[in-house]
Amino acid sequence: MANENGNGAGDANQQGPSLNTLVQYIKDFSFENPNAPRSLTGQQQQGPQIGLQVNVTANAVGETEFEAILTLEGKATANNETLFAFELSYAGVFRILGVPQEQLHAVVMIDCPRLLFPFARQIVADAVRNGGFPPLYIDPIDFAALYRQRLEELQSQQPAAGTPAS
Repeated sequence: MANENGNGAGDANQQGPSLNTLVQYIKDFSFENPNAPRSLTGQQQQGPQIGLQVNVTANAVGETEFEAILTLEGKATANNETLFAFELSYAGVFRILGVPQEQLHAVVMIDCPRLLFPFARQIVADAVRNGGFPPLYIDPIDFAALYRQRLEELQSQQPAAGTPAS
């Protein structure tokens, strides 16, 4: 006899973990081209110096829904002059089911920004190109390494057990 469900789908508790993107959006975005048109007409002998900062934050928005926010801040300089600067906060709301509580934080802080990154990268590349420069394609980011680094920083800031705080 055939399964009553007909599609082989069991109850949600019997299925493996799932991560679904419910919505993605630009939360905040700024692009500055402070020295245009001068910065656009003088062709640089060398490529610009590019600085990039990456940050990930998250908020619970429901029992199984989480908002992850990927923030990319960058600046390009040449000859001690800013060519362009940007700040993008790109967010998504994700439904996460079947993930053990002790692993949930890592999923939200690693897998969610990993899903957001290609879209944020394209927004930055388009903005830089629309600002008159060649598009800036940010190299892939290892969100697991960033997560581990952040955990190590937090652990090193905590006083050792049994040591009085000053």
